[in-house]
Amino acid sequence: MEFTIFGHDLQVVDIRLKSGETVYSESGGMAWMSDNISMNTEMKGGLMGGLKRKLMGESLMLTDYTCQGAEGLVAFASEFPGKIVPMTLAPEQIMVCQKDSFMCAEAGVQLEMHFNKRLGAGLFGGEGFILQKVTGPGQVFFELAGHIVEYTLVAGQRLKVDPGYLALMEPSVQFDIEMVKGVKNILFGGEGLFLANVTGPGKVWLQSMPLPNFASRLIPYLPSKG
Repeated sequence: MEFTIFGHDLQVVDIRLKSGETVYSESGGMAWMSDNISMNTEMKGGLMGGLKRKLMGESLMLTDYTCQGAEGLVAFASEFPGKIVPMTLAPEQIMVCQKDSFMCAEAGVQLEMHFNKRLGAGLFGGEGFILQKVTGPGQVFFELAGHIVEYTLVAGQRLKVDPGYLALMEPSVQFDIEMVKGVKNILFGGEGLFLANVTGPGKVWLQSMPLPNFASRLIPYLPSKG
C-alpha cells in the first residue's frame, strides 16, 4: 500500500491499495473510495470485543476495505482540526494513545484496550484507566487535535503536561498524575488540580488543542433555551 496526506488543518489520507490488500477503521470512518473497494462491517472479537472498543471511544463495529482490482483507493478524513500522524509498526511494536486517536490501519495491526495501572493516572488523568493500544506489524494512522509536538525523553527525564495535551506515547514512557502544588496555583493558575508526569525513556506526542478544552471555549457562545 501507498498513501498521501493532503491538507493542513483538516487533513485527508488517500490510501492506494493493491489487489487483496485491506485497511480497516471504525464504522463511518471512510470519506470516499473507488468502486473496486469492497466493504465488510462486523463486530470483530464478538460482543466483548465490541464493548471494549466502545469503552475506548470507538464504534462497536469495524469495517474492512479490501481492494478487488489491480489498484484501488480509499480515503479517510480527520473529524477535527489537527494532524494525521502515520506510523509503520514493526512486529509486536506497541503505541499507546488517548481515546478517539485511532483512525485506520492495515489488517495486520491490532487495536486493543490499554489499562493504566497507576491509580492516580486512572482517576485523574483525563482519559481514565482505559487508553488505546495498537500493535504491529503494519501501517497505522492516528488523528490528533491541533498542532503536534514530538519529544524524545531520555531515561529519567520528566515532562509535566496538562493531561489533555498528551496524545500518544511509546509504552516505555511512564505516565502518572500529581496534584498542583500551592493553594494560589490551584485556585487561580487555571491549570486544574492535576498535572501529568511523563517520564522517559521514550517518545511522546503532545497536541495543542485537546477537544474538551476546545468545546468548553465554545459553550459561552452556544444558544441556550429560554
